[in-house]
Amino acid sequence: MELDIQCEEMSPSRWAELLSTMKSCKTIRLDDCNLSSSNCEDLSSIIKMNPSLTELKLNNNELGDAGIEYLCKGLLMPSCSLQKLWLQNCNLTSASCETLRSVLSAQPSLTELHVGDNKLGTAGVKVLCQGMMNPNCKLQKLQLEYCELTADIVEALNAALQSKPTLKELSLSNNTLGDTAVKQLCRGLVEASCNLELLHLENCGITSDSCREISAVLSNKSSLIDLSVGDNKIGDSGLALLCQGLMHPNCKIQKLWLWDCDLTSASCRDLSRLISTKETLTEISLIDNNLRDSGMEMLCQALKDPKSKLQELWIRECGLTTACCKAVSSALSMNKHLKVLHMGENKLGDAGVELMCEGLLHPNCNIQSLWLGNCDLTAACCATLATVMATKQCLTELDLSYNSLEDEGIRKICEALRNPSCNMQQLILYDIFWSSEVDDELRALEESKPEVKIIS
Repeated sequence: MELDIQCEEMSPSRWAELLSTMKSCKTIRLDDCNLSSSNCEDLSSIIKMNPSLTELKLNNNELGDAGIEYLCKGLLMPSCSLQKLWLQNCNLTSASCETLRSVLSAQPSLTELHVGDNKLGTAGVKVLCQGMMNPNCKLQKLQLEYCELTADIVEALNAALQSKPTLKELSLSNNTLGDTAVKQLCRGLVEASCNLELLHLENCGITSDSCREISAVLSNKSSLIDLSVGDNKIGDSGLALLCQGLMHPNCKIQKLWLWDCDLTSASCRDLSRLISTKETLTEISLIDNNLRDSGMEMLCQALKDPKSKLQELWIRECGLTTACCKAVSSALSMNKHLKVLHMGENKLGDAGVELMCEGLLHPNCNIQSLWLGNCDLTAACCATLATVMATKQCLTELDLSYNSLEDEGIRKICEALRNPSCNMQQLILYDIFWSSEVDDELRALEESKPEVKIIS
């Protein structure tokens, strides 16, 4: 049994009602429910009396250190079988870490701990690392984003990684680590007996200076399949170093996020080689890099390679125009694997989307999700888009937000939605202006086709 409630103010009567339900729940999720430390006292009792409870999610509640102290009394009971604990943005400080260390040391059932968006600080996370080093600890996922960590945390993290081969996922994004600390962390990862599968280092103050060490992790750890270094100024030179590790036969990368990394079209030669030869790579994000049309054309050439197995390409806000759309269309007509294409915030224009639709309509194309928000589109391209919607049954999600489609364009889209062949499940239309008559048509359409979700 699952209890999944979000964004609900808890009155005393509602809370009492839910407590009786919680006694038999396997999963309890209460994000954004204005909970406090007093609710944690009740939750602690639930944990004690409900041995079937395996997941507890309490993100975005003002629990505070006092609340965690109550919770941990339940978590430390021998009857507790909790596996996943989410406490993101719960107003915790380093004071909570001693209590959580006790849980890590005593509860081998706990495999996931999410404590991001809390002011734990380096001193607090060092205490958590002590708990991780206990032989009883079997933690597999640790999320420490926005925890006010500094370079001084790395020694403790490396010691924990060395002793914890069970750890599969580590997220340190949005902490001020810097190149020196990241180099030290990577050297620890290479030496350690750890088997990390996911490493997230977004917005950690990384430059090209530490990319050689990250590359060494990629070439030494075949377990690493998900790497995110987005929002770091690694530049083209850093990307070239990363690609040495990514192209290594040992590297089995599947998901690679490089958004806002100061990349230009110069990086696209290396990226194209990666896309066309690394058959494990299924998802890449290049959002907010100045790749331009020439870079996109190189990427499209790679997508046409039979060895490319890429399924998701995120290329929003990359300085693209109509000029690259013929190449995109050609790639779509030849690539059977690509399922998700995010091209929003590029000046593709109606002419560009018309060209892309030729590729989308090709029998080889299996696109499921297409994002074209803020692409300078008007009603002029909507008839062709409507044809794609009505023809391609694989297409289930379409984003056309922030485009001047007006009544004429929206009506054409509505006509496609009414077509029995259209399999659309989610249509996203933020910030598009239409008349009250068209609004009535959209509402009526939602009622007649409840499987279609129109978000505006």
